[in-house]
Amino acid sequence: MEPIAVRKRILHVVMVVASSAAGFALVVTPPAAPAQNNTAPFTATPIASPAGAKANSSEPQFTVQGDRVILSWIEGGDEHPALRFAERTATGWTPAQTAHAGTEMNVNAVDLPSVQLLANGTLAAQWTEKNGPDPEATKVRLSWSSNQGKMWSAPVTPHRDGTQTEHSFVSLFQAPGAAAGTGVVWIDGRATAGKGEGQADMALRSSIYDATGKQLGETVLDPRVCECCSTAAATTSEGVIVAYRDRSPREIRDIYVTGYNGTAWSTPVLVHADNWQINGCPINGPAVSARGRDVAVAWFTAKNDEGHSFVAFSHDAGRTFGQAVRVDSQKSLGHVGVQMLADGSAVVSWMELAGSSAEFRARKVTAAGVPSPVVNVAGKGDPDTRSPRIAGKATELLFAWTESDENDVEHVRVARAALAAK
Repeated sequence: MEPIAVRKRILHVVMVVASSAAGFALVVTPPAAPAQNNTAPFTATPIASPAGAKANSSEPQFTVQGDRVILSWIEGGDEHPALRFAERTATGWTPAQTAHAGTEMNVNAVDLPSVQLLANGTLAAQWTEKNGPDPEATKVRLSWSSNQGKMWSAPVTPHRDGTQTEHSFVSLFQAPGAAAGTGVVWIDGRATAGKGEGQADMALRSSIYDATGKQLGETVLDPRVCECCSTAAATTSEGVIVAYRDRSPREIRDIYVTGYNGTAWSTPVLVHADNWQINGCPINGPAVSARGRDVAVAWFTAKNDEGHSFVAFSHDAGRTFGQAVRVDSQKSLGHVGVQMLADGSAVVSWMELAGSSAEFRARKVTAAGVPSPVVNVAGKGDPDTRSPRIAGKATELLFAWTESDENDVEHVRVARAALAAK
């Protein structure tokens, strides 16, 4: 199966899960959202994309280190893919650079590569590559640059099992503690080697590299997780927090978090008991953002045949979470994002199914659970809007997504919203 076919299959499954298999029982009145104020929290204004207006670009991804934001994307489509990136600065975007290029790259709409800035100025890049005849078999690849992206190290693989199975849905982070290097988590399918479908489990694994690039070993964070939902990571004042979709023996696929303090990983914690039982992967991972000990996790669920998106807050670095606050208006396709703000609130983004269109929407939610009016970022009347992303700096929110033009050429689009200086 070629990558473009994988992408089309994924997008088809997303729509089926969100609109057919998940039911979307139109006769059911959605539960009322909490009382909200009437003032729009921001206006999303399109700005020039660092991917350019002419190039075939898609699959945007943001990473954040402190107040520095990097946007990466795939350029060249499935035939000649290149992982490109640029940093957002006070004067605009830095010139786009290439972290890696090659036909071996695995390109699809949900398992995205990224470029992460580390605290010492090093850049780390991750992507997946095809690994054998099985179209689902992939391996994770990592590379580093110590000179602002001009040159990159030879790629390495953090998993050493050698199986031609799925290794995917990677998140990079700044490792806390004495190692002070690169952290990586991924979904690992080594236990499925030689097994039939459904006869073995996918696990969540992690590896830490020190500042010199030396690998310090692998750790199993959860032995049974959803097999095709993305992971997410953020930095708290107590270490790193990772969010992912779990998979219980009863096929309950709710969102959990685990933390790393530089020495050990914590026992996974349930964010909210949706009790969503689904015998298949919804292809919809969580998002997480943090400031100090405050954490916001956003996620999608379709329990009781209703697709909705939610956010919940923690004020103890992810040990416990408050109530789930629904953010969508009527029907959500998920694909959420979240960004904590300086006042303790969070901006949550999601894809809303509005008639036949998928709209990229966002709203601000206070730590007390009060939502603002909805802001439509993109996609009104355009069914081809996808891959929504959100990130933030002290003075602005940034949004990115993929959009197809009238010739079906894909482009990464970007918008910004000004934030009041704190």
